Amino acid sequence: MTPRRLPPLRALEAFVRIVRLGSAKAAANELGLSPSALSRRVSALEDFVGKRLFTRQHQAMKLTEEGQAFYDAVSPKLEELAAAVEAQVENTNVMRLHLGVPSLFGGQRLFPRLPELRKLHPRLHIDIDTQPHPETRVGDTLDAAVILAREPDNGFHSVRLDHNRVYAITSKQIAGEIGPRPDSAKLARQTFLIHDDLPDSFEAWKQAMGLPKLEPVAIDHFDSGQLILEAAAQGLGVAIMHDDHFNRAHDERLARLFDTEVESPYSYWFICRPRDLESRPVRLFHDWMLKAGL
Repeated sequence: MTPRRLPPLRALEAFVRIVRLGSAKAAANELGLSPSALSRRVSALEDFVGKRLFTRQHQAMKLTEEGQAFYDAVSPKLEELAAAVEAQVENTNVMRLHLGVPSLFGGQRLFPRLPELRKLHPRLHIDIDTQPHPETRVGDTLDAAVILAREPDNGFHSVRLDHNRVYAITSKQIAGEIGPRPDSAKLARQTFLIHDDLPDSFEAWKQAMGLPKLEPVAIDHFDSGQLILEAAAQGLGVAIMHDDHFNRAHDERLARLFDTEVESPYSYWFICRPRDLESRPVRLFHDWMLKAGL
């Protein structure tokens, strides 16, 4: 049987990098090519497949519909090829990912799923960093991070992981004392527990409750989601947190106040520098995370 012709692999690499990095300029920098040399590689690939993969306007390159279909078909196969080559290489060195993660996200969402990742990629090991403000260290001491934010800086490659609602969470005893309807006098006597990563959630909740001028007796601030839920369970106040945090806690001591739906200003996001998607540990974790629906 006559072997099938392979596309020019350097041209294929240039194509994939342009798509993943979102910029021909960034791809040229990563590959150490001039813009004209990069363009020639893409043209060679287009000649090979007989399709126009990009539209070119000024210095911008935008995928055509055929280009998007080609990428969707080829990209997974390239990952399979990389994994197959990796499996044949006699190298026991681990691949290491330095990942920033909020402790509550790590405990509730990441760690229960990590055994799946370990089975798929046994050489991939993750150093976990739970210090606050990981976005300031991505590209320095961190390869990537999961952050809780309104929206990440547009300099990052970012993926939104969820949409949330704001819950007021407290102990069942305090919930019983407050009752089923918002009462400004009763709520004003409570201590509210606010997470440092969710500063605007309390205002959103007050507006939805029709109590924009509510002033509680005290507001205590926390930088740990796990501790704020424990404080609420111990009857130390009313925590303003996400519905997902409450639902995943499965803590019989906790109760939600009222049933008004309040959209949160914040979401969990995965972020990394665009060029770091070419790093195998980052790419493996990124693709697994999206497939797993983490």
